[in-house]
Amino acid sequence: MTDHRGRRSFDAVLCDVDNVIRFYDPSAVTALERSAGLAEGITLKVAFAPETDLPLMLGRIGMREWVEAIVAGFAGLAPRPVAHALAQALAEAPFHADAAVVSLLRRARTRVPLVLVTNASVALEADLDGLGLSDLADHVVSSARVGLVKPDPRIYRIAADLAGVPLDRCLFVDDTLDNVRGAAVLGMNAVHFREVADLERALAPLL
Repeated sequence: MTDHRGRRSFDAVLCDVDNVIRFYDPSAVTALERSAGLAEGITLKVAFAPETDLPLMLGRIGMREWVEAIVAGFAGLAPRPVAHALAQALAEAPFHADAAVVSLLRRARTRVPLVLVTNASVALEADLDGLGLSDLADHVVSSARVGLVKPDPRIYRIAADLAGVPLDRCLFVDDTLDNVRGAAVLGMNAVHFREVADLERALAPLL
């Protein structure tokens, strides 16, 4: 992204993790839903309802408690053993990092600070380590650690402060439109991530 004078319009990159860098494989959950005669996607709908998901993202509960909250959310929708199997399968869903995204971000970090800012559980740091990405960014701002979730303006300000860059000189990348809009309101250069090409275009002036 460049300004009207052709200069790069950002001096730091703030990037989401899930569905940008890290992607989950829901196939085991989908298979269980089908075998139980449930609508595909019902587990995600129950698990990520605000009353179930928000305590996890704020660090108030761990994965075990989240599983139990999902089971409770299935009340009236599925027998408890089925609900527990679905919740456990979701909690244990395998994930991988997108190599192209990681490569772009590593290249960007050689030029400007990179901060990961994400709504995540307290397991995030261990997950990044398991992916070999504990050194990907200069800083990680996890909702579960700071007690704030995007699009709360305060979590963006924490990330920008760690980068040492004013908000209006930050490039923000996220797959969730509400988070992107929240960043734009604060004056950030906000990019809605849908595919690798979106990130590549945004970083082009830097790389």
